[in-house]
Amino acid sequence: MACDHNCSSCKAASCGKNQSLLVETNENNHIKKIIAIMSGKGGVGKSMVTTTLAVNLAKQGYSVGILDSDITGPSIPKAFGLKPGVTGNSDNLMFPPITKKYGIKVMSINVLIDDPTQPVVWRGPVLGSAIKQFYQDVLWSELDYLLIDMPPGTGDVALSVFQMIPVDGVVIVSTPQDLVKMIVGKAVSMCNQMNMKIVGLVENMAYYVCPCCNNPLYPFGTSKLDDVCETFNLKPLASLPINSNIANIIDNGKAEDMDVSYADNLAKEIIDFE
Repeated sequence: MACDHNCSSCKAASCGKNQSLLVETNENNHIKKIIAIMSGKGGVGKSMVTTTLAVNLAKQGYSVGILDSDITGPSIPKAFGLKPGVTGNSDNLMFPPITKKYGIKVMSINVLIDDPTQPVVWRGPVLGSAIKQFYQDVLWSELDYLLIDMPPGTGDVALSVFQMIPVDGVVIVSTPQDLVKMIVGKAVSMCNQMNMKIVGLVENMAYYVCPCCNNPLYPFGTSKLDDVCETFNLKPLASLPINSNIANIIDNGKAEDMDVSYADNLAKEIIDFE
């Protein structure tokens, strides 16, 4: 039988592509909802959105974990001031570091290596194996939300996440630039090919508030959120500002001290998402 490359309708018993690659997490974990935060390119503040959303949900009393799947460019531990050092138990399961203020559980390559400044130079299969371990061999225990901070683009690691982890929904992050339609289109296309539900679109770095007149200013041009959402039939989730104070807080590892009320609508959309 010739392959038509449509795995969803594949009837060839010998073709391995129509077999599920999902892995099961360990029996100690009970995770209610898994949300991936992705972008079609780097530099749009995807990790910032992940961090903001995690803090907002945790402030509301939800138990939250972050799986940092950006193996070659991890930034989540620094945002929360987490240092290298992970312990385990006799079953070879790892205890994720937990943030001090709201108890957000974090697993990232940068809490496993002695020197977080050193590059991780691994090929695709090894990266995929690390993602599998982060989901399968970490004691996440009881979580309302596991947020997956995805690497930029639609490459090997993103594919591994979608194939191996039972993601409930995907938040796509963009910025208000002319290339945004093409970039968002790539992310949407990948989600559709992988049968991933899309929660909606977040436009990050959409504006900043002038310190003199308190009016919003648009350094990257006017918002493209509604236009892009209409093009790809997406739900607009939030238009987030540029805020130098937040950047400084993140750089100092004090993400839990942020005022994340500007992401209330985003958090509500995640809570209501089915």
